[in-house]
Amino acid sequence: MTPRFEFDIAASDGAARTGTIRMQRGDIRTPAFMPVGTAATVKAMKPETVRAIGADIILGNTYHLMLRPGDERIARLGGLHAFSRWTRPILTDSGGFQVMSLGDLTEQSEEGVAFKSHLDGSRHMLSPERSMEIQRNLGSDIVMAFDECTAYPVERDVAAASMRRSMRWARRSREGFDSGADHAGRAALFGIQQGSMHEDLRRESSEALMEIGFDGYAVGGLAVGEGQAQMLEVLDFAPGMLPADRPRYLMGVGKPDDIVHAVMRGIDMFDCVLPTRSGRTGQAFTHDGPLNIRNARFKEDVEPLDADCRCSVCGEFSRAYLHHLIRAGEILGAMLMTEHNLAFYQQVMAGLRGAIAGGRAEAHARAFLSRYSGAN
Repeated sequence: MTPRFEFDIAASDGAARTGTIRMQRGDIRTPAFMPVGTAATVKAMKPETVRAIGADIILGNTYHLMLRPGDERIARLGGLHAFSRWTRPILTDSGGFQVMSLGDLTEQSEEGVAFKSHLDGSRHMLSPERSMEIQRNLGSDIVMAFDECTAYPVERDVAAASMRRSMRWARRSREGFDSGADHAGRAALFGIQQGSMHEDLRRESSEALMEIGFDGYAVGGLAVGEGQAQMLEVLDFAPGMLPADRPRYLMGVGKPDDIVHAVMRGIDMFDCVLPTRSGRTGQAFTHDGPLNIRNARFKEDVEPLDADCRCSVCGEFSRAYLHHLIRAGEILGAMLMTEHNLAFYQQVMAGLRGAIAGGRAEAHARAFLSRYSGAN
């Protein structure tokens, strides 16, 4: 019988690990990159294309889906999988980050966050219990605890208070998740480590989360403006504070080089809007670094975006054609650029998995980063 949630580590190389998360809707190979499907769609991509390029899991957004079309409506329509036609695992974030960054915040309290919708000004309340209810209505496979994403930069005492509130909310999330016994019997719940840039606060947060107990653990509160060097300083200690036998998820990260650095520090799961958002605006990620296809130098370039990329876009279309599509504002341009970027990210993950399994992680990462940082 397929387990509710199981994480098998097949190989380790230094701090880097490769393995498999087993769930009822399918296996997730780690390290894994999750394309972001904020509003029940990975923008400009059909579900079968997302799967074909190698994605095992996608991410949905609690905040956006509760507002439009509404989590109750999605539940009546059979849940997010049936609604979107994505049949494999879906992770949903808790909505905490979006409600504080997008909503017109009216009141934040121990109970939760009362806010006005950025769409129509309607008033809502999002609490740990409500977040769990929404994610249950969506039918999420991996549910994220409701937390407060600490701002950056921030004073230490503010970071400490924010982290401790998130830990209290984590316990309420655990209780709210467990109260939906039928869904909890099929899904997993992840806790989120907070503590800003402070090692002792991150340790306190980790200990609180482990006392509550979760299926997996996320490193939150990074990629919020601190820069890569400072993010990596935190990742030098933060993942090791979390249980080694559970998946570790770095939320909202990131660029390909960010991901390679983070995998080498023990992170197993990632999500980011960059490959889709950048694709729609004409930026391609390649082994030789990012490439702006809008640049005039590509208007007669018959080469593919990346000669070493195995995606169908690089196999069929020239830089010149993609330059034309993007400059002309054609929808196909956004579709093809997005497909390439997501396929490239999946190839990066596959390369990391193979290198870790073969005991070549450090050499592989060094070679990738050296080439990626070169001028394009």
